[in-house]
Amino acid sequence: MPLDIVTIPCLSDNYAYLARDPDTGITALIDIPEAAPILQALDLRGWSLDLILITHHHDDHIMGLEAVLAKHPAPVFGAKADAHRLPDLDTALVEGDTVAFGSQTGHVIDVSGHTIGHIAFHFPGAEVVFTADSLMALGCGRVFEGTKPQMWDSLKKLAALPPETLVCSGHEYTSANAKFALSVDPDNVALQARAQKIAEMRKKDMPTVPSILGDELASNPFLRADQADLAAAIGMQGADPADVFAEIRTRKDNF
Repeated sequence: MPLDIVTIPCLSDNYAYLARDPDTGITALIDIPEAAPILQALDLRGWSLDLILITHHHDDHIMGLEAVLAKHPAPVFGAKADAHRLPDLDTALVEGDTVAFGSQTGHVIDVSGHTIGHIAFHFPGAEVVFTADSLMALGCGRVFEGTKPQMWDSLKKLAALPPETLVCSGHEYTSANAKFALSVDPDNVALQARAQKIAEMRKKDMPTVPSILGDELASNPFLRADQADLAAAIGMQGADPADVFAEIRTRKDNF
């Protein structure tokens, strides 16, 4: 059963998402970078807001919450491990917990690395995952608080989801990610084609997210660290995939 998903540009390059169960009209908000565009999107559609899901504590994912709650009081869900840095939570979540609304059930996945306590929300019935700053379109979040092996483990969890899964990530970083990806995986035909498409979309000011997990598996170097051709391309033939990932992430940090 699909969700009606609205991608909402916020701030300079953030995204929030509305996810509405079409059977019941129950609507969730995933992350709250700023209030105005979110409130506008709700008003435009005449939707109420029934629950709010927070992926992690960074300001550009939570700072619109107070203003949104003032207009749409709704229970707030977030990671138990991150609760001390989040706004007040009505429900604190750990990996394996579920969040139900309408006919939909979301599964909580710990994707720590970018931050400790970062979570993703996977709705298998709707074939969508909200990943914020863990897995991104052609990229992944910078490892600020966790370790690179931890981030690789988190990405492997997401890579194991069905390839048709829609990946709703938190930022419009895809053009820069494509340039970097081509620097480490220049012979990847799928990547070349995707980079060209992304360039065309951005010329038209079109968002490049959400993306499809199958496309990420084929072209995102951070998900391909266990592939022999990519390891060879960066001179790490036979290396442990966690080490290949760490090298790619380090190169991106310095790109």
